[in-house]
Parts: sequence; structure tokens; C-alpha cells
Amino acid sequence: QVQLQESGPGLVKPSQTLSLTCTVSGGSVTINYYYWNWIRQPPGKELEWMGAIYHTGAAYYNPSLKSRTSISRDTSKNQFTLHLNSVTPEDTAVYYCARSFGLIRNPTADGYDSWGQGTRVTVSS
Repeated sequence: QVQLQESGPGLVKPSQTLSLTCTVSGGSVTINYYYWNWIRQPPGKELEWMGAIYHTGAAYYNPSLKSRTSISRDTSKNQFTLHLNSVTPEDTAVYYCARSFGLIRNPTADGYDSWGQGTRVTVSS
């Protein structure tokens, strides 16, 4: 069974870059048809899909975050990483990595079969 684990800082200062890594075990990030996603949930708000990377390395982003977001992967470590630039307190959230079968921009839709436990990130000076 695939397991995902997020790692990264719990506190980031405004204007800095947030970098989070998802380590995958029990499966490969290069497997066909699966997308590796970043999703977040700000306090009191709904889940928000941020973007995903495909087994080919192609990345897809939420248009509202595209200018500040990049997702990359390290196949040798079986990891994928989120970079979010120029963070503000509005980026405070629990961040999740998750696997989906197909590109699914709605994080509550069917097709997500594995999630990390989430990591809380606070943006504050």
C-alpha cells in the first residue's frame, strides 16, 4: 500500500518561500496514470487543490496559485516537492500530499486513493 509523508518547516516568515517535500513509500512516483498532488486547507476553509506532477514530470497548477507555485520531483528519492513563493499569512494552512488516478482538481472527488497525514504551516513574522 502506498504511503505518503509530508515534511518541512512549521513556521515560515512572510515573503519567504515555503518548501515542502512528500516522501512516497510502497509505490513509485514514476508509475503510469497517477498524479502526485499538493492540497491545502486553511483554517475554517475548504480543501484547495494547489497542483500536481505526473509520472512524466509534467506539472499542473491551480491558476490562482500558478504564479507562485512550482512542483518538482526526485525520482531517486521517490519524493516530490512543493515550492510556494512570496508567502503571506493567508497561506497558513494544513498542507497535504496525495495521489490521484488521473488529474483531479477537486480534492473531494473520487480518485484520490492515498493521502499523507498533513503538515501544519504557519506564516508569521
